[in-house]
Formats: sequence, structure tokens, C-alpha cells
Amino acid sequence: MARVMSPPEKPLPPGQYIPRGWPVLHYGPVPKFRPKDWDFRVFGATASGEQHRWTWDEFEELPRTKTVADFHCVTKFTIPDNEWEGVPCSAIVEAAPPHPDTTHVMVWAEYGYSANIRMSDFLDEGTLLATHRDGERLSPDHGFPIRIVVPHLYAWKSVKWVRAVEYLVQDRRGFWEERGYHNVADPWREQRYSYQEEDGESPPL
Repeated sequence: MARVMSPPEKPLPPGQYIPRGWPVLHYGPVPKFRPKDWDFRVFGATASGEQHRWTWDEFEELPRTKTVADFHCVTKFTIPDNEWEGVPCSAIVEAAPPHPDTTHVMVWAEYGYSANIRMSDFLDEGTLLATHRDGERLSPDHGFPIRIVVPHLYAWKSVKWVRAVEYLVQDRRGFWEERGYHNVADPWREQRYSYQEEDGESPPL
């Protein structure tokens, strides 16, 4: 009888492992969601020079998509094959066009937390402002009502409790990037810390 071969396991980025469950990691308290007070803004180097704003009801009406992707934390765990659902970041750029000189975005969250990413990462096919994971609303400790998900970067770039996106014509570091984390955060290159940065990958510390 022919032996049935199991499919090979999916490779993980260097140094990563698969944990039990989905660990909760964040800086600061979990914010309370108040739909009537909540809004999402796009500002900075917009094409019109004006700020764009959506209420929670308006945000819920934006185009939606789903993607299946792994989730890589810099603390070395990987959660494979998450089904994310939310608003693709390309839809945000279409609704709120950036100035042609825009190169990066700063993603802003509750309490002033931030992370910078390249515009090419923001527009990547898998990047979205997620409201659901595996068919369920995000829980408060995992970012409810929305978190950005940038699957191909370490998860500190996948900011929880997002409230705004700032278009930048010149890169600058976000919260953890100012505190010694790598400016780009590619898990396949193990870009964990700022001392690993090469020329052209970051603004000055």
C-alpha cells in the first residue's frame, strides 16, 4: 500500500514559534469604545491639504475585504493562518488621496501610540484596518474596534485601537521605533532592533 505523505509544514520566519492561543501584548490600558465619540481621521500630506474624517457608522460603510495571513510578533511567536476582515488600506487612500510626495504613513492609536510604515507597506494587498478575526469581532484587548494589520511585518506595526493615519512626505519614527525597535520590521530578515538598520532604512534616531 502506498504511503500517504503529510504536506510539509509552513516555514516560519527565523526565531519564531507557534504558541498556544493568542497572547495579549500591548502598552498601556485597554481603551473604552464609545461609538458616538469615536472617529477615524486621515490628515497630514493629503492631496487636498484637508483632513478627512469618518464617524463609526460611516467607517462601517466603507468597502471591506478578507485576507488569510500569519501574524508575527517580535517577541517571537507566530499565529498562522488568521482570517482577517476589515477595510483595505487601499480604500482609505482612494477615499482620502495623499499628496504625490507622500512616502510613509504614521498610524495613530488611542493614548498617542504610533507606528510608522512605508506607503508601499500601507498599500500592500494584505494590509487592512481589521474589525474581525476568524469570523468574530476583535476583542477589546486585541484592538476592538479596529486595528491595522500589516501581515508581512512584525506585529508592533499592526497597531491596536487605531484612530488616525497621518500621511508623511518624510519618514519619522513611531513609539517603539523611537525606543530601539527596527524602523522597517521585516520578520524574514529578523529586523527587530534599530542597531540592525542599514543605510536608507530609517530616519536618524
